[in-house]
Amino acid sequence: MNEKYMFFYLKTGSGHLSTAKSVAEKMQNEQNVNVEIILADGLSESKTFIKKILEDGYKSSVNKAVWTYEFLYALHKIKMVSKITASIISHIVKRGIEKQILETKPLKIAVFHFFLVKPIAEIIKKHKLEIPIITVVTDPFTAHPIWFLQKNQNYLVFSESLKQKCINNGISENNLQVFPFPLNNKYSQNLSEFEKERIRLIHGFELNSKMILIIGGGDGMPRGMKILKNIMIKNVDAEIAIVCGKNARLYNQAMNLKNQFGLNRLKVFGFIDFVYSLIGISDVVITKCGPSTIMEILLMGKVPVINNYIWEQEKGNMEFVCQRHMGIMEKKIDRLPDLLHRLVTDNDFYNSIAGNIKNATLSNGICQVSDYILNFR
Repeated sequence: MNEKYMFFYLKTGSGHLSTAKSVAEKMQNEQNVNVEIILADGLSESKTFIKKILEDGYKSSVNKAVWTYEFLYALHKIKMVSKITASIISHIVKRGIEKQILETKPLKIAVFHFFLVKPIAEIIKKHKLEIPIITVVTDPFTAHPIWFLQKNQNYLVFSESLKQKCINNGISENNLQVFPFPLNNKYSQNLSEFEKERIRLIHGFELNSKMILIIGGGDGMPRGMKILKNIMIKNVDAEIAIVCGKNARLYNQAMNLKNQFGLNRLKVFGFIDFVYSLIGISDVVITKCGPSTIMEILLMGKVPVINNYIWEQEKGNMEFVCQRHMGIMEKKIDRLPDLLHRLVTDNDFYNSIAGNIKNATLSNGICQVSDYILNFR
């Protein structure tokens, strides 16, 4: 009989779920491991309007009025505000999560979203359940303050700098484990030259051309159409691919641009399951600064150009890249074409950045994280 583990997440941004999925897939593919991972949406039992407030509210704020999210993030650096918010959210979601836990009776629980730390801890305490909880902090450098209100949690963090912040915040070093950031296991190795050629042929890319990928996550790249237009107008000498995710408006606009001007070197994708392949055949990736996407790009040795990040949540990710000269931050869209032109034509400039990525000797933490959760008691 398989041991049941529950991985709790929320659909506020793709990073929480993608990390949970990657760890779950790795664990379930281990030989001689009889584990059933249940990916549990913390809002699955909540009313529709609650889901809309938390999920759609997040998407709207970060995509249409990011300053509102940034203001709320800054406000939550006040400890009392964080405590009030955590208590309100816990009250709203606790009953549904309680039902899931009592029905499933898991052997272990891993938490992949800060809003769920408090309610799950309270449920376990209320029912006197001997279920160990592992809190997986999916923000590697600048994590939301609500993550750390429960001091006695068992935390997995993905940088030494965040570990030190936790210690300074009163969390015992004994409750902290540091690993490299976990990604899907396929990011542990790069594509071969044969695989790159095969993928380029499948999707209609020239075999020997430079390639620029525009990608921003499940909801597409913020200001993606403006970025795309500027690149096409300035006629940057490279194949261009844009991944629009679930953003139907961006997809339709990009397709109209492609069809209107007969742009064969532009390829437009919606919500896809082969991001790994597109990053693998790219040279430069224009992106925002979500942790999973940034780490995927760096692990595959590609040069990221960061056009957007959420202050302060993603600020640490941007600094990690730029302070080590592993990528370039350029917020001004009208400056992107000249920068991209230099990256695809000046080999010395490109190779200096790519060399910094290689010398950083980054690794995928998926094996360590999976093993830790499997062996945790």
